[in-house]
Amino acid sequence: MSGKTGNGSIVDLESLKALVAPQNNKIVVDRVAKEGSVRLLPGAKRKRGSSLRQVCASLMANIGTINTGMAFGFPAVAIPQLQEENNGFITIDKYQSSWIASLSAVGTPIGCLLSGYLMDLIGRKRALIITQFPMLAGWLLIGSATSLPMIYAGRLLVGLGSGMVGAPARVYTGEATQPHLRGMLAAIGSVGVSLGVLIEYALGACLLPWKTIAIVSSVVPALALIGALLIPETPSFLMSSGKVESSKKALSKLRGPTCDIDFEAGELQRFAEKNNIHKPTVKETLKGLMQRSTYVPFFILALYFLIYQFSGVNPITFYAVNIFQESGAKMDKHLATVLTGVVRLIFTVVSAGLLRRCGRRPLTFVSSIGCGLTLLVLGTYMYFNSQWIEQGVEPKYTWIPVTALLLFTIASVMGYLVVPWVMISEVYPTQIRGVAGGLTTFSAHFCIFLVVKTYPILQDFASNYGAFWFYGAVSMLGTVFFYVYLPETKGRTLQEIEEYFTGQRDTLKAPKKSKNIPPVIAAPKGNALP
Repeated sequence: MSGKTGNGSIVDLESLKALVAPQNNKIVVDRVAKEGSVRLLPGAKRKRGSSLRQVCASLMANIGTINTGMAFGFPAVAIPQLQEENNGFITIDKYQSSWIASLSAVGTPIGCLLSGYLMDLIGRKRALIITQFPMLAGWLLIGSATSLPMIYAGRLLVGLGSGMVGAPARVYTGEATQPHLRGMLAAIGSVGVSLGVLIEYALGACLLPWKTIAIVSSVVPALALIGALLIPETPSFLMSSGKVESSKKALSKLRGPTCDIDFEAGELQRFAEKNNIHKPTVKETLKGLMQRSTYVPFFILALYFLIYQFSGVNPITFYAVNIFQESGAKMDKHLATVLTGVVRLIFTVVSAGLLRRCGRRPLTFVSSIGCGLTLLVLGTYMYFNSQWIEQGVEPKYTWIPVTALLLFTIASVMGYLVVPWVMISEVYPTQIRGVAGGLTTFSAHFCIFLVVKTYPILQDFASNYGAFWFYGAVSMLGTVFFYVYLPETKGRTLQEIEEYFTGQRDTLKAPKKSKNIPPVIAAPKGNALP
């Protein structure tokens, strides 16, 4: 067997194999025989796919996540308007406002379960398409509401759509991108959420009526629907469905002409055959959920979400305007809220970039320690502020609460608002990634409902400052859990992560480079290989 070098000389490939690998190194010889290319030997690198194509596909898949942020931010601007006397509608009390804030999180867990099932049944792309309709209907219902029950119903529909979009968007991104881009692009969903929050805060700062804000918000799911129609299905899902050629076509669209499509498709097919990957039946899905490779990462992520929700992230997001007003800060409450939204968006983007460099664990520690300290400071200031008010003393150091809340926002988005959402697309077996992702987002949004609904109750029970002391303490204690149980998935392929949770590999740490790997040889300039 022979071939030609770049200058036209004949090369005996069998002799070449013998040169680059000792005869007793069967693994290297087999690899050369299988892949048939010197550039594939250890030490050589393959050409990566088009980053632009993968970024564009990820952006279009994640447009709907902006809606989730808008659902979070809407109560912060609508509730103060509805609590005003003679607002032209009805005046709501503290507990009615808690229902407006939290009802979206009631519909969200249902959407998570539904989308998880739909993802594995009809695919990631079709699930993304379907999820936009309840979001669109919900915003239009709120915008045309003439009674409080209509607002409640609209919030439920918006929450349902928000729950449906979370897992498909992130699973799509994880499966459609290559490892060197996956961590950064999987964080687009978190950037979308932060952008949605900022949009709502900005619309509120412009003093737009809450009905107008709802109508404007309906534009986002309409754009997301168009984006979902334009992207291909993920290669992993197509391969698991036995559609090899369709998987290759999807890879070609996502990677471009520079990538070795056949090799990546071959790897997907090899993994699917090795692990008997196919579209699962209901019985197989239930069995898969009971496997160690599923329940261990679910346990880790479910507790991650519980800790970060009870670290005060969403109470501050949902009640931002009122919290700034109650904190003792002298800055205009709408301006402070918008400033928080801007900081949140900027540092979510920063965090997405840092995921490639720093990994999941270090950024999580930044959040757990940073959020804990800033909320303890905020709670302490609010305690002294309440004492000054009782004593009739002018509040001092009014810059502290604004600074604490801004630093809290920075700390929260560095890890809490990005890392667990990225890991949903990484840690579950391919066979049931959709259902497991749906269950995880279910647990996440159920925690959101719990913390948002109980915030007014916690205020009544422990006072404003006591609530923030509690949230700060939870965040600090969560650091211990993250240190012990949270794995580092940066730079690992989905197959390597799955093998780790099934017990086929002991660690996800990058292997040390062996000094005994034969180098890829190159002929001296002007000479042909023997």
